[in-house]
Amino acid sequence: MIGGVHDDPETTLSAGRVRGRWRVDADGTRSAAFLGIPFAEPPVGDLRFAAPVRAAAWGGVRDAGVFGATAQRGDPGITLIPEPSIPGSSTLNVNVFTPDPGAAGLPVLVWIHGGGFFSGSPASPWYDGRRFTRDGVVTVTISYRLGVDGFGAIAGAPSNRGVRDWLAALEWVQENVAAFGGDPARVTIAGQSAGGGAVLTLLGMPAAQHLFHRAWSMSAALGDVAPERARALTAGIARAAGVTADRDGLASIDEERLLALQKQATAIDPRAVGALLSDGLALGPEIDGDLLTRPTGEALAAGVGADKPLVLGTTDDEFTMALAGAARTLRWVPRAIVLGRLGLGRERRRAYLAANADVAARGTARIAGRYVTDRMFRLRNVELADRRGAAPTWMYRFSWPSGAFGFAEHCLDVPFFFDCLDAEQVEPLAGPHPPQGLADAVHADAVGFVAGGEPAWARWGSDGTARVYDVPVADRAGAYASLAPLR
Repeated sequence: MIGGVHDDPETTLSAGRVRGRWRVDADGTRSAAFLGIPFAEPPVGDLRFAAPVRAAAWGGVRDAGVFGATAQRGDPGITLIPEPSIPGSSTLNVNVFTPDPGAAGLPVLVWIHGGGFFSGSPASPWYDGRRFTRDGVVTVTISYRLGVDGFGAIAGAPSNRGVRDWLAALEWVQENVAAFGGDPARVTIAGQSAGGGAVLTLLGMPAAQHLFHRAWSMSAALGDVAPERARALTAGIARAAGVTADRDGLASIDEERLLALQKQATAIDPRAVGALLSDGLALGPEIDGDLLTRPTGEALAAGVGADKPLVLGTTDDEFTMALAGAARTLRWVPRAIVLGRLGLGRERRRAYLAANADVAARGTARIAGRYVTDRMFRLRNVELADRRGAAPTWMYRFSWPSGAFGFAEHCLDVPFFFDCLDAEQVEPLAGPHPPQGLADAVHADAVGFVAGGEPAWARWGSDGTARVYDVPVADRAGAYASLAPLR
């Protein structure tokens, strides 16, 4: 398809020529955007539950001026990050933002969106890389199949199709990013929530090691789903639909019906949080014995990815917002009882409450939210960092309390990472006056790391030093000491 004007930027890829768009940021910085470029054939028809198939070549100049279709379907409703759904069948695509398609040797950031492995979209205005391109970084956002299509354990279909999509997208980056001025030998993968989990999964996967060189994981929701749990989720959805849990059976379910059943199967009931903490996610990358032969922690402990620098961290209160609606009821319930219902043994409760006295003083819902955050996010990060041993690892905490919620909730650090506090829908998450100086600091650390530098704070080690993103930013020994009663 031919489109755009004469001045629009063009470049040649392995599959053909593409035309993007120049754009100018508020500060006058010009960059180029190439959107909706397919890295694989549309996963429909016979390809629906297949491994990704390399995109066919095209003739002429393909217009890359608008976002491609997304694996997320329908209206996602009110979400913390604006991630729109775009209809269409060609859902396996990439978006590239570059300071100059004619440049060479620029560092590359590949962003993997979150959404619990069943939702999310790479078409968010937060992810458009404007400030990274301003600072000399080529930014690539990738799509992947979601939910049952991407991660369901389906008889007769290859496992971990969403993971295979990540690999195919990263292979596309290796082959084509030089056409946008990027250096395929300087690729950093980064992501948040399920995207942060994707980063860690890839870091621990031998088959992915040649595809990237650095990693930055934010608020990782790690899969590592046991095969029997993966099969049980898919079987339950198939049973509810009255079909067999195989390729033909799942393909026969109407898309809207499948999405509704999937939503029901993956819903997090606050009353069942304890089960989530003990059993983990039911949908996500599966330990399939093929791509993923062992849990990520075991792979990292064995030295997989040890040559790659890693930055990882979380917000302080990832899960607290999920319990905010129950705050009025929980205020009458003793903190120790709620922690017990969440699975914390009696002998550890007193120590945990003492180690987190500042949070406990803010009420039962707050300490319950911190405990769930610790179990699902912060403790796992510390354990993974420890298991990497001497591999270059840096940890952070994002502690600045949102002006909208009063604590550092899930997703709050994303607009600071992208330095996009002026973007749409940031205020409902961060409040009316988020500190630009903090965004400057977080973003500068990210740019420096992607460019190949070593973070300015100490590597993770015996003194537990981590960077604490608050006002002011500080590097603190024992930054995760409050987790000691859980270890």
